[in-house]
Amino acid sequence: MTNPLLSPWETDFQIAPFDKISDADFAPALERALEAHKAEIDAIATSSESPGFANTIEALEAAGKDLDKVLSVFFTVAGADSNPAREDLQRAFSPKLAAHFSEITSNKALFARVDAVWEGRDALDLTDEQARVLMLTRRGFVRAGAALDGEADARMKEIKSRLASLGTSFTQNLLADERDWFMELGEGDLEGLPGFVVSAARAAGEEKGVGGPVVTLSRSLIVPFLQFSPRRDLREKAYKAWAARGENGGDTDNRAIAAEILALREERAKLLGYDSFAAYKLETEMAKTPQAVRDLLMAVWEPAKARAHEDAQVLEAMMQEDGVNGPLEAWDWRYYAEKRRKAEHDLDEAALKPYLQLDRMIEAAFACANRLFGLEFREISPALYHPDCRAWEVTRKGQHVAVFIGDYFARGSKRSGAWCSAMRSQAKFPERQAPVVINVCNFAKGDPALLSYDDARTLFHEFGHALHQMLSDVTYESISGTSVARDFVELPSQLYEHWLEVPQVLAEFATHAETGEPMPKDMLQKVLDAANFDMGFQTVEYVASALVDLDFHDGPAPSDPMEAQQATLERLGMPRAIGMRHATPHFAHVFAGDGYSAGYYSYMWSEVMDADAFAAFEEAGDAFDPARAKALEENILSTGGSKEADQLYIAFRGRLPGVEALLKGRGLAA
Repeated sequence: MTNPLLSPWETDFQIAPFDKISDADFAPALERALEAHKAEIDAIATSSESPGFANTIEALEAAGKDLDKVLSVFFTVAGADSNPAREDLQRAFSPKLAAHFSEITSNKALFARVDAVWEGRDALDLTDEQARVLMLTRRGFVRAGAALDGEADARMKEIKSRLASLGTSFTQNLLADERDWFMELGEGDLEGLPGFVVSAARAAGEEKGVGGPVVTLSRSLIVPFLQFSPRRDLREKAYKAWAARGENGGDTDNRAIAAEILALREERAKLLGYDSFAAYKLETEMAKTPQAVRDLLMAVWEPAKARAHEDAQVLEAMMQEDGVNGPLEAWDWRYYAEKRRKAEHDLDEAALKPYLQLDRMIEAAFACANRLFGLEFREISPALYHPDCRAWEVTRKGQHVAVFIGDYFARGSKRSGAWCSAMRSQAKFPERQAPVVINVCNFAKGDPALLSYDDARTLFHEFGHALHQMLSDVTYESISGTSVARDFVELPSQLYEHWLEVPQVLAEFATHAETGEPMPKDMLQKVLDAANFDMGFQTVEYVASALVDLDFHDGPAPSDPMEAQQATLERLGMPRAIGMRHATPHFAHVFAGDGYSAGYYSYMWSEVMDADAFAAFEEAGDAFDPARAKALEENILSTGGSKEADQLYIAFRGRLPGVEALLKGRGLAA
């Protein structure tokens, strides 16, 4: 019987046939795909032809298509709809995949061919894109350890394998803590909670198989509970459980895992000749050096901390007026900030939320993409991996562009956060392939599903990543879509958030769930006026996490990451009533894999650009200015990693921006 993961996908748009794939198919499909890829690599490495771009670099680009198919499906369901069988498979696959790719990058014959093409590049008459792919391919081999020999080579393989296993364990421990903890609420405990929080709590209780409402550790439920519950004792209990994810002792504790990951990363960097892991990691980013990152973060930290201290005094006074003595605590901040927002901006989240229906916000994201880039969206009904998933065909001028999949609701089987990934990336070599792109979010269910303003921003953010994938127009998959510097990849996503705040977008799509009436103009104005409300808090919790990440990797690895985290926070003067956005034991961005390690700063690096990039539209006098939209697509969204990130940005804007636009955008400018 043929394995559905490896047989041709005869579905519309060649989407994976999820209805035919079972968990039992993954392991045998992976084994066969690994064998096929290994044979392809061996054929390239042992070819009797002299090394050339086509028989070496393009051959590497064309290899591994079956493996791509298997892994795209597996990692989609492992992240968004896990179960015990998939968790077992992930633990088994991680070291196996690490070993497989280590074998490729340490294949001396293969690297010799890549190096020979590189050395003879001047005589090859390569296109700019081919020259870029050649440089990136060789650089990738060198940075993976291809030039290492003997014991160093063997040790690098061990380190990569162990890091892969540790990252998987970290992720699964965090998922287990988030899945297993919940706090049951009696009917009296619902007092003061808006209807949307109550309905979300009841839906969560149903999912947990409990008779009544519960609070879970899903951000879309716990944050509004902390905002609205007048019960300080319950807020404290919920907050402490949320803050303690990954550090509860026992089998799911992540602290020792984090320490080992940091030590192995440092050893890996030293084997390659770098002073620190941060120096190794940042070499290929826009920032280039740890000091450049530190300079940016500290330029933002001081004004943000000053604002947070001012806000804390106001909130503590409000708390004392309620008869609560003692200092403001982390479980108090959101509750009193929400009260303050209602008082100062006359903006009540409970009154706002019915205007932010999930379906209407999806329509808004699509409508902006249509006005900017001419994209059109038609809902389709392929078999997908979960009933919550929806899909659309994306076209332009009648031509197929992509398939977009949205998986929007929180559930126990889904890891926390929100992300975008390409189940198939755009490419023209070895044959033309259109992308299949997925956005995964964790919004609370409801009838209809209602979003917070932060949720709506998240939806636009992830759709910005999706546009980067869908509008990609390059030849080679290795530089397609979001295959760019980590501190550039957040530019399209953060830039797209700005269109949510365009008044005409909210006026058209923010309609009341019951009456269908558009958001009143005075409420719309209050939403826009309050866009920077509590920005001291938001900036401090983020920058603290970014600086802890940088300190972890910029120097000797700490033997006790929790002590090192505390030392960083004390040095910074962290306000006592604000927690890090991601404390070490649940800092999945940094410890689930290498993606954002020494790179969590990149959201802020990109924000410097996104504030400046949207200003280009404002200067044109139209958020949908056709010339600016065309320039954005041609220079950034369609180009993938075909040039250095700073070159792409300068091509769009004419220059690189300074930090002033970011401070102004966050309302933190002096």
